[in-house]
Amino acid sequence: MAPVKHKSRPASEAFTAGTAAAHQAALVAAGSSPMEVADQLHSAAIHLLRRLRVRDRESGIGPAQLSALSVLVFSGPRSLGELADAEQVRPPTMSRIIAGLQCARLIRRQATEDGRRIRLTATAKGTKIMWEGRKRRVETLARALASLPDAEKERLREAIILLQQVIRNV
Repeated sequence: MAPVKHKSRPASEAFTAGTAAAHQAALVAAGSSPMEVADQLHSAAIHLLRRLRVRDRESGIGPAQLSALSVLVFSGPRSLGELADAEQVRPPTMSRIIAGLQCARLIRRQATEDGRRIRLTATAKGTKIMWEGRKRRVETLARALASLPDAEKERLREAIILLQQVIRNV
């Protein structure tokens, strides 16, 4: 089956509720094949993350550094290579990201027990910044969800369970 085609929109165009409703109606009218559902889910996830990511600017840290720091805060210490793999960048790129985080005192390098490798860990300051950022994003999302009727919030909770199953299969 061919992918679902969409009109090209500039990245700067806001994804409004009206646009979302029109997009959803078009997909429902077209059917609900796995490809169409995947296309709709992909689009919704990107738009949601873009809107929530706006709150990350308040941290004063760039997106690449925030992303690397989040791995260390929420997943634990890593070597530079492991962190580069997790972030899907090359080690030299990760070295530059790490240098900035270290200069800002958001991470520290620690030698392993055998002294042959370096582990990167988040500092208390880095951890605090990440948790504050997460709180801002969650609060923003909670405000948006508050306007939904209880039945819709319950449907969303059920959808989250399905999303978690999908994530395990990706």
